Amino acid sequence: MDTKGHRILIIDDETQIRRFLRVSLTSHGYEVREAGTGQAGLDEVALNSTDLVILDLGLPDINGMDVLNKIREWSKVPIIILSVKEQEADKITALDNGADDYVTKPFSMGELLARMRAALRHSERVEEEPILKFNDLVLDLSHRQVRVSESEIKLTPTEYELMKNLGLNAGKVLTHKFLLRTVWGPAYENDTQYLRVFMGQIRRKIEIDPSRPRHIITEPGVGYRLL
Repeated sequence: MDTKGHRILIIDDETQIRRFLRVSLTSHGYEVREAGTGQAGLDEVALNSTDLVILDLGLPDINGMDVLNKIREWSKVPIIILSVKEQEADKITALDNGADDYVTKPFSMGELLARMRAALRHSERVEEEPILKFNDLVLDLSHRQVRVSESEIKLTPTEYELMKNLGLNAGKVLTHKFLLRTVWGPAYENDTQYLRVFMGQIRRKIEIDPSRPRHIITEPGVGYRLL
């Protein structure tokens, strides 16, 4: 993916982190802006065109989760959370509140760059694109078909709805709660074991080796992502 010209905003109160990210991202062709507080970050998003936000949760003036919520009130810009907070609850809350991904400090630059590319690809994909391709896996939304290596895979209506949601959000972590609420309804949003059973069924149908999935990746304790 061509990164040249993509405008990245870093909202983080640590000067060293901002400097490191600026140098690294600039060397990969990104245009970078910085904000050291939550309010400065909100002003930057409001006043300047931004393609992706890297947001720290531990800000000195406004809680990072509140910054995320405020941005999501009026913008769909991709947001990657970058924080020292490792608790699954923080990741799940951020993702449920509209974050596109979550990277924990300390982090590898390679991992962050890969997550950024995935988030940018998702934001640029035409909504309801009729055919989604992931190497040998193809989702044909107009015909409600799933194919692997040109062979049609028979999915139940529920399995198809799960695949469709994963496909339309490819590269993005979808939480257990999001998938359960979207596919089954709010009354089922805590039935994670129910979801695991269906994901196991889908993997047996689309993966060459279901024990080593290449397409549906588990984010432990959080959810799933399609690659």
